[in-house]
Amino acid sequence: MAKTGKKIGNGLLIILALIIIFIVIYLNSLLPIITGYAAKNLCSAVFVSDRKPENVESVDLNFSFIKFTKNSVNYDEKSVTSHFLWGKSKAIYRNGFGVTLLRDITEEKLGRLKYPGGADPGYSQDTIKWPLGDILPKRNTGIDTIKLAEISKKLITENAYNGNAFAFMVIHKGVPVAEQYKPQFNQKTRLLSWSMAKSFVNAMVGILVKQGKLDIYKPTGLVEWKDDDRNKITLNDLMQMQSGLKWNEDYGNRSDVTLMLHCKSDMGHFAFERPAAYPAGTHWYYSSGTTNIVSYMIRKQFNNDSTYYVFANNQLFNKIGMPDALFEVDPTGTRVGSSYLYATARDYARFGLLFENDGVFNGERILPEGWVKYTTSAASASEGLYGSFFWLNRSRKIPSAPEDMFACDGHDGQHIYILPSQQLIVVILGYSPTSRGGMDIDRLLRDILGTLH
Repeated sequence: MAKTGKKIGNGLLIILALIIIFIVIYLNSLLPIITGYAAKNLCSAVFVSDRKPENVESVDLNFSFIKFTKNSVNYDEKSVTSHFLWGKSKAIYRNGFGVTLLRDITEEKLGRLKYPGGADPGYSQDTIKWPLGDILPKRNTGIDTIKLAEISKKLITENAYNGNAFAFMVIHKGVPVAEQYKPQFNQKTRLLSWSMAKSFVNAMVGILVKQGKLDIYKPTGLVEWKDDDRNKITLNDLMQMQSGLKWNEDYGNRSDVTLMLHCKSDMGHFAFERPAAYPAGTHWYYSSGTTNIVSYMIRKQFNNDSTYYVFANNQLFNKIGMPDALFEVDPTGTRVGSSYLYATARDYARFGLLFENDGVFNGERILPEGWVKYTTSAASASEGLYGSFFWLNRSRKIPSAPEDMFACDGHDGQHIYILPSQQLIVVILGYSPTSRGGMDIDRLLRDILGTLH
C-alpha cells in the first residue's frame, strides 16, 4: 500500500513538473512579445509623439502582462528598454526612421543607417493656407458648429461615447469645422495609426500604378512563390485581404501578427513565408501580414534605399500637407505598412480629403483616375465589408452612417471616416480598445450627422 502511494505521489510530481516546464516554455515564448510591445510603443510615444512615459504606461500599456513590464527611458540615446521576468527588449529612435525594435541586428549596425536628405517639402505650414498649410479658413459650411462643439466636448473631456479619444477632428466641405484635443495633446502631436497605415500603403501603390511601375492584377512575381500555387497571388489579392495565405491576426496571444511585429526583423519576409490555406481571391480574412508583403514589394521597385525612403515624402506626404508624418521601419529598413505610421489629426484629415476628392489634393492629381473607385469596390468574398486596404460600409455595419462611407481603422480606436455623400470627414485618435467595449462609433456618427442642415 505504501509503495502504491509512493508511486502515485511520484506520478503527481512528474505531472506537476511537466506542467511547470510547459508553463515556463510557453511564457518564455511570450516574453519577446510582452517586452517588445512595451519597449516599441513606449519609445515611439516618447520620442515621436513627445508624450510623458508615465501617461503612456498608465493608459496605453495598462493591460494584460504589458502593465507589469519595467521600462527604462534613456533620453540621451533615445531608447527604451523593457523588462519582464527574465525577458528584455530594447527599442531605439532614429531621425527619419522613427523607432525600431532591436531584433536580429546590433545596436551599432542600426545606428550606422542614416535617413537620406532630399525630403524637404519646400514650404512652411505655419505660413500657408489649409489644406496644404495650417492657416485655417473661416467659412460657414452650413453645419451646426455649436452642436458640433458640444459633441467634441462630450467626446474628449467626458469620454461620453465609451472611449478615450486623444484627438478629434471634423472636416465639412473641405473645411475644418471641429478640432479638439485632450490637454496633453495638440495639433502638432503625431499619433499612432496602427492599421490605418494600411490605407497609406494603398496610396503608395496607387502612385506607383500611376507611374506605370506596378500592375495590381498581375501575379506578384515573388521568387519564393514561383514553385507553388502562391505564384497566382496578385497585388490586388493582397490589398483586398484575399491572398489565401494562412494567417492568425489575434492580438491577444502568440499569433502570426504578434510574432511579426515583436519578434521578427524582416516582417515582409515572415509574412510571405506563410503557406497557402485557400486559393487566391476566394476567401476573405483580415491579415496585417499581407500589407507588409505589399510594403516589401514597394521597396523592391527602387534601385536604392535613398530613393525608396524619400518616395513617400516627396510623392505623398509633402504633396498633401503632412511633411512631418513618420512611417517607421522594421530592422531591415522596410516600412511597417501594417501598423506604424505617426501623424497628426490634421494630417489624417488631409489624407481623408485626398480620397474624398477622388485622389486629387490642392488641385493636383496624386492618385490615378479611377483609383478611389477601385479602392472602395468590395472584395468579392468580404460581404461588402472591405475594399482595398480600406473598410467599407456597404453592408451597413455602422447603421447610422451612409452606405458609401469608407474608412481607415486602426487597433485601439484610430479612425478616419470618409462620407462622400455628406462631404464629411471624421478623425478620431486615442485609446479605446474593443476589449473594454470600444467606442460607440454608431452613436457618435449619428450625432455628427445630426449637425448637418
